[in-house]
Amino acid sequence: MEKNTSPYGASSGSDEYDATNEETAPSSFFGKLAKKMQLSSSDPMRNSNADLDPVPPHRRTWRTYNYVMYWISDNFSPGGYRNAASLMEVGLSWRDALICIAVSQIIIGAVIVINGVSGSTYRVGFSVQSRASFGYYFSYLMILMRMVTGIFWYGINVYTGAECIQSIILAIWPSFRNVRNALPESANITTQMMTAYIVYFVIMLPVHFVPMHKLRWLFTIKAISTPIVGLAIMGWTIHKVGVNGDLFKQDTTVHGSKYAWIFLAGLYSNIGSWATLGVNVPDFTRYAKSNNSAFITAIVLPATGCLITFFGVVLASGSHILYGEILWDPLLFIDHWTSRGGRAAAFFCAFFFLIAQIGVNIAANSVSAANDLNCMFPKYVNIRRGQIIVAFLGSWALTPWNILTSGAAFLNFMSGYSVWLGPIAGMLFSDFYLVHKRKYDVWELYDKNGIYRYNKFGVNWRAFVAFFIGWVPLLPGFIPAVNSKITVSVGVSHLYDVGYFYGFGATALSYYVICTIWPAKQTMLERGVYPDSDVVGHNEVIDAVEGEIVTEVPNKKA
Repeated sequence: MEKNTSPYGASSGSDEYDATNEETAPSSFFGKLAKKMQLSSSDPMRNSNADLDPVPPHRRTWRTYNYVMYWISDNFSPGGYRNAASLMEVGLSWRDALICIAVSQIIIGAVIVINGVSGSTYRVGFSVQSRASFGYYFSYLMILMRMVTGIFWYGINVYTGAECIQSIILAIWPSFRNVRNALPESANITTQMMTAYIVYFVIMLPVHFVPMHKLRWLFTIKAISTPIVGLAIMGWTIHKVGVNGDLFKQDTTVHGSKYAWIFLAGLYSNIGSWATLGVNVPDFTRYAKSNNSAFITAIVLPATGCLITFFGVVLASGSHILYGEILWDPLLFIDHWTSRGGRAAAFFCAFFFLIAQIGVNIAANSVSAANDLNCMFPKYVNIRRGQIIVAFLGSWALTPWNILTSGAAFLNFMSGYSVWLGPIAGMLFSDFYLVHKRKYDVWELYDKNGIYRYNKFGVNWRAFVAFFIGWVPLLPGFIPAVNSKITVSVGVSHLYDVGYFYGFGATALSYYVICTIWPAKQTMLERGVYPDSDVVGHNEVIDAVEGEIVTEVPNKKA
């Protein structure tokens, strides 16, 4: 077993448990079980382990092309085809919908790039970085909020993955359509779908055991295969019906101020679907080979978002002509291919959609929620164990089929979660760039009594105030999204429509102003302390690259 000899604190190797320990062996059953489950890399003094520590150099394996592949694969998923659906239903033409999605992805792409720099600089994820702005203990509330979001959307995406499996089974065995449903109507799921759900879960579970720094191969496969599938489906559709369906002829039916507010609401909705990544992107950029490897996101995200949206419009328009109904879901589209050749094509399309869905769920939900569990229980949970916990909670405890069937209000609530994610993203931006000028002491982030504790409660009151300024005014507009019986004024509704912009901007600005007037002087450093540095004394750090001793590390008093 590898011991904790890494300069990063905990072992940078295996995270498996180790029953041996220098402490007195426990005598009770639960004590022995807890001892056995303890990670060998856990460091009780710093509440950390190998997965929570800064990423060591040998695990920084993501290059620029890996991030290109990641964002291509993330956009080219079954959900990407539905981007324009809600916008066209409320009166926008497909061209205006395309522009709206492009602008939204340019904006959120910029947020992702900006907030990702902290990860590639200090090699820590969101859960650790958030301590610098919110305070050591207040940050756990932000971590909990993001974890709940990740587990929820993990379960919803498992159901989408099961739809891919169902399409694969139907392509191989058409008789599967005739399988008798043995489940009661109250179950809100059929025997067919439950079978596909279990198969998907069994297939996906082993992927959770692949370390994040090695997972880039999955996104490469996705990035190559899913655009080919999309082009093939679109090409076949155009060959059959051309680009002349009703959706392409639909003009914008709203004008003036109503058009402007619908456009802004569309921006908010599409930004909201990426809002989680605007917060947790350091979880991925911490594995970057160089500090600027992830900058390509600003170009790739909007480009691929526009392309997949256009694919979706072509499919939906073509399905209206071919099948008499508008199908925004590519899986429902290919389920109509029932000939022998059509079923073969449907199988390959559904197979690559399956790979895409696995990758999306791992990257956007599983790893993020697992990082949060890792931070909350570092003695017993690493990223791998966290992913397994998330898998069972999201897939089975949450029962997503019940939510999708009868939980419209809950779905609206979770979709509007960016009411809180916008202010969190704004806080991270303001603290890193405006307040601390990109200068953190990475090792102090692991010290519960260090400079980022701020006070005896571990709460940075400046962040507390700014965070509330960012989301409280949006709450009245958020309530009708959950309960349609409640109505609010037009002004309140319009403020909610620009909620992400308000939440991000108001939080960032108010936090900067408060910190300018009442600065936390103990956290203001002349020079940042980076993970590739060895601590040689209480107030001295030797830079591992330059070999230069610096002496500006402050005393560890809040």
